[in-house]
Parts: sequence; C-alpha cells; structure tokens
Amino acid sequence: MVFGYCHHRLYGAIGVRLRLRFIKTNMKLSRSLIKAFLIFPVNVMGVVPALLIWCSRPGGVLERFPYSFNDFRSLAGVLLIGAGAGLCWKTVSLFTEVGEGTPAPFDPPRKLVIQGPYRAMRNPMMVGVWLVLLGEALHFGSVPLGLWFLIFMVLCLILIPVWEEPDLEKRFGEPYREYKRNVPSWVPKLPLRRIDRE
Repeated sequence: MVFGYCHHRLYGAIGVRLRLRFIKTNMKLSRSLIKAFLIFPVNVMGVVPALLIWCSRPGGVLERFPYSFNDFRSLAGVLLIGAGAGLCWKTVSLFTEVGEGTPAPFDPPRKLVIQGPYRAMRNPMMVGVWLVLLGEALHFGSVPLGLWFLIFMVLCLILIPVWEEPDLEKRFGEPYREYKRNVPSWVPKLPLRRIDRE
C-alpha cells in the first residue's frame, strides 16, 4: 500500500517536472519526425521490451526468466525511465528546433547541434535511451530486458563511431571535428566548456 502510494506520487512528480522543464520547448512536428518516432523509439523502448515481458509470462517461451517487482528496485527503475525519457525529449526537440531535422538518417539535422545536453557529451540521446532501457529492466526485474539493454548499448558503441561519426564529419566538416575534440562521446564532461560555432 505504501509503495503503491509512493509509486503514484512519483509518477505524478515526474510528469509535472517534465512538463515544467520542457513547457517552453516547441518540438516541430513533421511527417519525417513522426515516422522516425514510430520506427526507432516505439520499437526500441516499447515494442521489444513489451514483447520480452509478454514472453516471460507463465507459459511463455521465456517463462524461466519471470519478471518481478521490488519496492526499491522498481522505484529506481521509474526514476531512470523518467530521466531517460526527459533527456530523449530534450535532444529530439533540439534536433527539430536548432538542427532543422530529425534523429532519423533519412531526414538528419541540417545544422550542427551542440547546445543543451550536447555541450556535456556527444550522444545524450542514446544515453537517454540507455537510461530508459535500464530503468525498464530494473522496474520489472527482468533478465531478458537487461540483456536487451546490453545488446543495444554494445550496438551503439560499435555503430556510432564506425558509421555515424564519419558521416557527421563529412556533413559538418571542421566544426564537428573541433566539437569532437572538445566533448566526450558518452561520459559527461564537467564543467561545461563553451564551443563557438562558425
């Protein structure tokens, strides 16, 4: 009962904070953004985790790895999900507002985005996704969700340096190379350093 009450209050607090924090953020909706949202976040953070949880039910193919809830672990999971979702929202908003594009490879930003969370690390959007996936794994106490988080994280660590960063260097040239030299990829660098754009 106590956990249920705290759980309810926590979800409410997270929702209020996100609304207050991003109320001034005007994400520009477009057909490309909606398509990108349906292809990437919905599948990575929604469809795949939901499928794994469904397969972990009694009688499912992954029933030997049942999900479970624990007050402290589930609470930590909710906090991570909230933080990750907020970070994803902020970074996508910057892509649409400042970068004049979307996170999708078929409609990438036309301008280099180095504001907000991008001042501290080069890949805050993916870190936000990691936080959501890790939070889901903790919330449900699910081994399959934990493995999905690890698989996705490893894929990011391999594909971003090999595929995405060379493409960014080709599109943005020296400004991106300077940004890359001054800002770490995954671990936030503090204090933040101002990066001048040409």
